[in-house]
Amino acid sequence: IGTWKAGISIVHTGIRHPSSVMKNVIPIVMAGVIGIYGLIVAVIISQSIVTPSTERNNAYSTYTGLAHLCAGLCCGVSGLAAGACIGIVGDYGIRA
Repeated sequence: IGTWKAGISIVHTGIRHPSSVMKNVIPIVMAGVIGIYGLIVAVIISQSIVTPSTERNNAYSTYTGLAHLCAGLCCGVSGLAAGACIGIVGDYGIRA
């Protein structure tokens, strides 16, 4: 959402002032950096998942699965909100 919102404002600004397009790429880069946090959380979660044993004992409990789901949802929703905020602020900053 943030990349889309900031990208639209760069296109509008590029029509009026083509020389200022490269200066205004910072909000797009900042909105893209938020996605790296999701990748880091995914790597941390995937490191704690173990394969099942041959005796059919489940080492990955329901509680652990739900905790990992909640961690992913928290990171994803907060990343979505942060990206949207960066896009909106970048849009107004570029158009100013």
